[in-house]
Amino acid sequence: MPRGEVPPTRGGGVRETPAAVLFDRDGTLMHDVPYNGDPAMVAPVDAARPALARLRRAGIPVGVVSNQSGVARGLLTAADVAAVNSRLDELVGPIGVWAWCPHGEADGCACRKPAPGLVLDAARRLGVDPGDCAVVGDIAADLGAARAAGARGVLVPTPATRPEEVAAAELVAGDLLEALDLLGVS
Repeated sequence: MPRGEVPPTRGGGVRETPAAVLFDRDGTLMHDVPYNGDPAMVAPVDAARPALARLRRAGIPVGVVSNQSGVARGLLTAADVAAVNSRLDELVGPIGVWAWCPHGEADGCACRKPAPGLVLDAARRLGVDPGDCAVVGDIAADLGAARAAGARGVLVPTPATRPEEVAAAELVAGDLLEALDLLGVS
């Protein structure tokens, strides 16, 4: 499949509905603007609002787990990240938990995806077992964090997702609503 082309839905049998769903932020819930610190540039993906509304109707808590290495690089401040998070929250409805990592790749922290720290933290704060969570993201690091925390992962590829990431993913969906279908959320 050519780079940038999004594959059709692929996934195995649906397991038990997750106790919570955690989303990556950039490229998953909102269009990716590298190192965005400007709330005016926040644009949710088309399926974000209806997907989150479906989860709320089902009584399933929602969180965001996001790497924000722009903080470590001096391109963003914690206040910038909070302002962007707040704007996304306004546009798609309330997010239960925001967990984000300010570290760079070389920092060796336990929170930066694909490490499990953000997933473990979000699950704890939502009061659910990490193994009962699902993580929805657009790159292998999102799925790696899910796997490391014992959660299920669903890949929703974007044009930036590498073909080998798609090939390696157990569950692949064309958009956030299809991801919820694969997770058994009606």
